[in-house]
Amino acid sequence: MLQQTQVKTVIPYFKNFVKEIPNLKILSNSSEKKILKLWEGLGYYRRARNLHKTSKILIKKYNGQIPKNFIELKELPGIGDYTANILLALIYNQPRIALDGNVKRVLSRLFSENIEDTENLFKTNRNADLAEALMEFGALICKPKDPRCYECKIKKMCKYYESESKIKLKRKIKIQTKSYDIFCYLKRNTKQIALTKNNNLGFLIYQKLKKHRKVTKTGNFYVIIKILYLTKN
Repeated sequence: MLQQTQVKTVIPYFKNFVKEIPNLKILSNSSEKKILKLWEGLGYYRRARNLHKTSKILIKKYNGQIPKNFIELKELPGIGDYTANILLALIYNQPRIALDGNVKRVLSRLFSENIEDTENLFKTNRNADLAEALMEFGALICKPKDPRCYECKIKKMCKYYESESKIKLKRKIKIQTKSYDIFCYLKRNTKQIALTKNNNLGFLIYQKLKKHRKVTKTGNFYVIIKILYLTKN
């Protein structure tokens, strides 16, 4: 439920869900219709369907247990690297860290480099606590803007705090294209302009319209504007 959804939004849904479906076996035996009804309002319904499919696999293939193997976990519907890592850390106390935006920022600042492989990155007997603490630490203390370094208990070993330089995370920038159709009627002598952005041209439908195409770049978007216009004195 927490995938792409805030905690405060999830809490009432989660409480109601576990009240109706308290364990894995009941979940696997429930109908998809019931699962989707309980999920209604959270969106991203594919998550609910994957949860239902995974419950059936766990009951049938793993005797109701979560696999301890990273590869086997990732074979389950809806489970990727992030979810597999956090499950192994929280359930089996394995030395793994789930790399979300908060954790990436903490590690980048701490080591002054972009960290990709987090397995066995820290030596501790409390891997579950560490994995959860890093997420909370990034959300509450090591914030994206104005990090609360004055409250930080590990600032003496932090490269970011020592150098006071910004460390930029590597991000894949996708150039996206947006297309707009604009239909314009110009009346020069009265300086009047009529615009519409859909295909409902009204009286303009019977006129011969000139075409103009303009491409501009705004941020990470290429905006294509096709203007069909009629000029009348």
